[in-house]
Amino acid sequence: MKLHEIDFLIICLYLALMIVIGLLLKKRAAQNIDSYFLGGKSLPFYMLGLSNASGMFDITGTMLMVYWAFAYGFKSLWIPWLWPVFNQIFLMVYLSVWLRRSNVLTGAEWIKTRFGKGKGASLSHTIVIIFALLSVLGFLSYGFIGIGKFMEIFLPWEVVAPFVPFDVPAAYVPHFYGIFFTAIATFYVMLGGMLSIVWTDVVQFLIMTVAGVVIAVIGMQLVAPEMIQSFVPSGWDSPFFGWTLEIDWSQRMGLLTERMANEPYSLITIFVMMSLLKGIFMSMAGPAPNYDMQKILSCKSPKEAALMSGSVPVILLIPRYLMIMGFALLAIYFFKEDGGMAQMATTRSDFETILPHLITKYVPTGLAGLLLAGLLSAFMSTFASTVNAAPAYVVNDIYLKYINPQASIKKQIRASYLISVLVVIISTIMGFFLKDINEIFQWIVGALFGGYIAANVLKWHWWRFNGEGYFWGMTAGVVAAIVMKFTVPDGWILYFFPVLFAISLVGCIAGTYSAPPTDEETLIRFYVRVRPWGWWKPIADKAIARYPQVVRNKNFKRDAFNIMIGIIWQCCLTIIPMYLVTRGQIGLCASIALLIATSLILRYTWYKPLCREEVEYNEVMKEIGFDKNSKE
Repeated sequence: MKLHEIDFLIICLYLALMIVIGLLLKKRAAQNIDSYFLGGKSLPFYMLGLSNASGMFDITGTMLMVYWAFAYGFKSLWIPWLWPVFNQIFLMVYLSVWLRRSNVLTGAEWIKTRFGKGKGASLSHTIVIIFALLSVLGFLSYGFIGIGKFMEIFLPWEVVAPFVPFDVPAAYVPHFYGIFFTAIATFYVMLGGMLSIVWTDVVQFLIMTVAGVVIAVIGMQLVAPEMIQSFVPSGWDSPFFGWTLEIDWSQRMGLLTERMANEPYSLITIFVMMSLLKGIFMSMAGPAPNYDMQKILSCKSPKEAALMSGSVPVILLIPRYLMIMGFALLAIYFFKEDGGMAQMATTRSDFETILPHLITKYVPTGLAGLLLAGLLSAFMSTFASTVNAAPAYVVNDIYLKYINPQASIKKQIRASYLISVLVVIISTIMGFFLKDINEIFQWIVGALFGGYIAANVLKWHWWRFNGEGYFWGMTAGVVAAIVMKFTVPDGWILYFFPVLFAISLVGCIAGTYSAPPTDEETLIRFYVRVRPWGWWKPIADKAIARYPQVVRNKNFKRDAFNIMIGIIWQCCLTIIPMYLVTRGQIGLCASIALLIATSLILRYTWYKPLCREEVEYNEVMKEIGFDKNSKE
């Protein structure tokens, strides 16, 4: 499968533009460490939201989701709950506000504002850094595998080999491509930091939006509703389900049936219930210490942080699902009319690589280059944001704290360059030992993040929880996750979540009661600054006694209601483009009506209170003499 010269030219122009942006923003990013990692907290929420959405529009996830949409149809709506996609709703409703009020640079630095100083705080600080680096390395390996498999199809090695001064074994061609494109992404993020990431993400997202609309139009032109109905199994075009999946491809595509039998979605009711249970706790834990957390901390204010998280589903879901469903229709045409199964058998392809096959067959010259530039940009956006998170932790929380506290700005920026290169090299080496995309995906979302949950839910919602509890809870969870990587089949990791959660929770409680509570002064300052709800009554009472202007947060019921409405709202944003592309008129009209209704509800129950409480919070902080822009 070869691209036209015009397509190659478009891709090269895009790569050159990314490097130019990094060079142009190098000087601004190097002003200080806050500018480098958080863009100086000067970027508007909609740009950060667009950047965050672009980071989530990753190439590896898109390849998986095109396969899911083709195989599972509208029921693929529920599979991303495994991540969970609705964590953005929890962030929008209350957690982004809480996190941004802390005014820190990284999640590890946040530990000091919650647990103070001493042995427990040091232990918890250490385990956060370890977890952050583990998750960064996992996500970078995940992206490295995806980009290599993707580009191998478009750039046959026999075309590239004459320009490479050494031999590359056929088995390692995807790794060669992975190294090349990760090197470019590493270069521009090293130079421009967060500013470079955000501005390149704006370019990338515009490309992806255009590409998404174009793919949807091509799919709709090639595949009429009648062709969809004649090819797909019963239930494919409905998001609703019974106890089991009941999508039977056996009469049409035996190979696909075999692949689906090895995946954990057949008992879909249990899968959705378990994903919802895990997703609620995972969302209550707050963002993992990765690019999502860095984008929240980069916002101008707590209100803008909430608006940024709320803007992500609006910006991301419609163009992404236009593209995904457009490709799903092209896959139907490919397998029904164009001998797709025979072609895949000839090229020894798996279903994860449906997407590149479809691009080379059905997307016209020029548009194919634009689309590939968009998909490359999606990979580079995710990769660059993740790379930026690693040096933020190492430089701020290790280098400046333990190695060279008096380091100049120039030395700090140089240290971040070195760390960026090191994490890319290590994740690349890890990528050589992984079999496929799904292997690392299942472990990251199923096990590693599962071990993260208990300690990070308790840190927000229980005053007695201390640094020792956090350390032992996280340690127990991460060690159990690593053991599961080698003992539990990838497809079944989700169903071991209760075991993983219980192990971590035992570690949390045992660790908490093995040491005294966090000192009262730290807890009072944390409560006054963040204002969480939950089991905070003893601290809230003392804070209010000292600062009568402070009002206790009693918004749990309102926030829970807004989360429920927000998840329905987010599902509507997902399913509207699915109905639009497949021309399901009744479902489309019902989804639009539900979207309008939930948007109006959220306007009055979430947005207006958010604006009012931001003003009240700033007035109170000014009255009691707290600097809302300070970490203390």
